[in-house]
Amino acid sequence: MSFERVVRFVPRGDSSSSLIGQPVDPKVDVGKAVRNGEEVQVRVFTGTSVLDVGSLTDKVETIDKILSPLTAGEVGAIRCIGLNYANHAKEAGMALPDIPMMFMKPATSLADPWPAPTVIPKHTLADDCADYESELAIVIGKTCKNVSEADALSYVLGYTAANDVSSRKAQLAQSQASYSKGFDGSCPLGPVLVSAALVPDPSQFTIRGLKNGEVQQSSPLK
Repeated sequence: MSFERVVRFVPRGDSSSSLIGQPVDPKVDVGKAVRNGEEVQVRVFTGTSVLDVGSLTDKVETIDKILSPLTAGEVGAIRCIGLNYANHAKEAGMALPDIPMMFMKPATSLADPWPAPTVIPKHTLADDCADYESELAIVIGKTCKNVSEADALSYVLGYTAANDVSSRKAQLAQSQASYSKGFDGSCPLGPVLVSAALVPDPSQFTIRGLKNGEVQQSSPLK
């Protein structure tokens, strides 16, 4: 069974379980609505993972708590590309690399989206150098290796949002970024996983980051 938009959530009235489902209203901004205290109804899938949703049922539940679309066990290591936004590189005074800069965030960095708190490590909090980075996250839906560029997008299950929380001082003081970006809970993910079938060209997206309603980051993905 395919999906259009899928969320993993704790249903109202049953805090001991988590479900996956598709919002009844296809146009609702799930994260914004939940944050505003609005009821969001979801049609439940028979599956227990966004990697295998199963069949869509007629059962409807109301979201009590939003979870990351994926569990830590499902993501393993989170693979990231650094300096992949031209505007961000310019802002940071860094040249675009000839070869993409790669780093990884461990599974322990995965976190649920709001209202789960992001815990800032003491040394980063003391230096006042904790920083946000709004990101587009790509979820690979099937095992792959040595995939050609031409076939790469056929392995993409969908897209969601992420925040690459970083210790900027530690990042700039080192030659690699794994330490400065790998803290526990430093990668809130979600809330909605959008099917790749609905996104023919993700490079056309504009990504934004807001803090208390004020825009901190807004740029095209190119």
